[in-house]
Amino acid sequence: MTKRALISVSDKAGIVEFAQELTSLGWEIISTGGTKTTLDAAGITTIAIDDVTGFPEMMDGRVKTLHPNIHGGLLARRDLDSHLDAAKDNNIELIDMVVVNLYPFKETILRLDVTYDLAVENIDIGGPSMLRSAAKNHASVTVVVDPADYATVLEEFKAAGDTSYETRQALAAKVFRHTAAYDALIAEYFTAQVGEEKPEKLTLTYDLKQAMRYGENPQQDADFYQKAIPTDYSIASAKQLNGKELSFNNIRDADAAIRIIRDFKDRPTVVALKHINPCGIGQADDIETAWDYAYEADSVSIFGGIVVLNREVDAATAEKMHPIFLEIIIAPSYSDEALAILTNKKKNLRILELPFDAQDQSEVEAEYTGVVGGLLVQNQDVIEEKTTDWQVVTDRQPSVQEATALEFAWKAIKYVKSNGILIANDHMTLGVGPGQTNRVASVRIAIDQAKNRLDGAVLASDAFFPFADNIEEIAAAGIKAIIQPGGSVRDQDSIDAANKHGITMVFTGVRHFRH
Repeated sequence: MTKRALISVSDKAGIVEFAQELTSLGWEIISTGGTKTTLDAAGITTIAIDDVTGFPEMMDGRVKTLHPNIHGGLLARRDLDSHLDAAKDNNIELIDMVVVNLYPFKETILRLDVTYDLAVENIDIGGPSMLRSAAKNHASVTVVVDPADYATVLEEFKAAGDTSYETRQALAAKVFRHTAAYDALIAEYFTAQVGEEKPEKLTLTYDLKQAMRYGENPQQDADFYQKAIPTDYSIASAKQLNGKELSFNNIRDADAAIRIIRDFKDRPTVVALKHINPCGIGQADDIETAWDYAYEADSVSIFGGIVVLNREVDAATAEKMHPIFLEIIIAPSYSDEALAILTNKKKNLRILELPFDAQDQSEVEAEYTGVVGGLLVQNQDVIEEKTTDWQVVTDRQPSVQEATALEFAWKAIKYVKSNGILIANDHMTLGVGPGQTNRVASVRIAIDQAKNRLDGAVLASDAFFPFADNIEEIAAAGIKAIIQPGGSVRDQDSIDAANKHGITMVFTGVRHFRH
């Protein structure tokens, strides 16, 4: 019996060649709309969908394949006489293969001129219905949604006259992933359109970008997925100009680095990062000096770290970075001279280019954290803070230089793992105490790292001080200015201790835990 294929594709890559091969193997081809026009123009004999359904395409093409003659031909089980008899009694001819890909909804909503009506018109109904019918009946029907699978299908047809069950099952699985992702994107679009912020169902879809060698450790398998609607300012969208493929830990660290530098837009800034914590941040009037400060902040920890710069990398800055072993450099651009310097004898150095002008877009994206059996969702910690809302709670007021340093330190502490303490002056970090189980331990680590450089230094804490012992440690080091959220039931103890030692202390009213 002659086999029949139904072909209706938006992506016409390779479809003419595929259809020609099917015809040479004796297949009949049913087709619709633009696909039929393309195949007819190539001299391939096709059967119009109208001739199968007995109804014309109508309603601007909205109704053409939603018909028992199509879905009966796809869903009839070949192993049940009752199904085959029903098909025969109702003049339904069996369809053995569906080759369909869907209206370009994603491409449509990415258009700058997209309207709501245009987006709605590009929601495919008949395509997913045919794909799902064929995939459900994969015991008998071959279903192809991806042009990359044309070659495999043809090879099996040529070799055995049909595809294997294993191939049909794998193709069906791909179809259900494809239609699920398609619907997830539509759901996301409509959810945003109606302003629903807490949907009862969370539907997310991502595309595989990179199969990784391993995850956080060699014994862990891992892969890197990118949002279906890409975020421009993201490591997933970065242009890699040099170096090895990014590893799992590279991506995590690089993502942390590009988040940190978003808060330092106003001046040339360099952030050095190690194990998701900033180890050095420097600001200046030019990027070379900012690099000097970031490097001087912790010239030990920067070894094997990640550096992100928010201005073009020039030759002078590249000359200074080149001798240092770095895993990754990230910047909005590089001069030709800088790129030549950085890549000289550094084939493994990963150099990434990012559109920093898209930073604001990245800030609206939600954060997802996996837990066993669930997923936590929150907006990013990108609250706009104003120094005019801060409160000096001590007798002593900060000097102008201290006020500048406190503002700088407060921006930087937000990205230190809790319990986080950071010491800085008005242009660079001096000591970072991240992630200790008690805050006084973090204070001691930061002070030890900053020792001998504490003249004019200030200290920031990501959350309130629960006990005055923190203040005593800070006072003993000679630091005279502190910034913290406040909010402890023992705030007055800390204020009294600060006053006793002549320390100025600012409450911001905002906590920045980072787990």
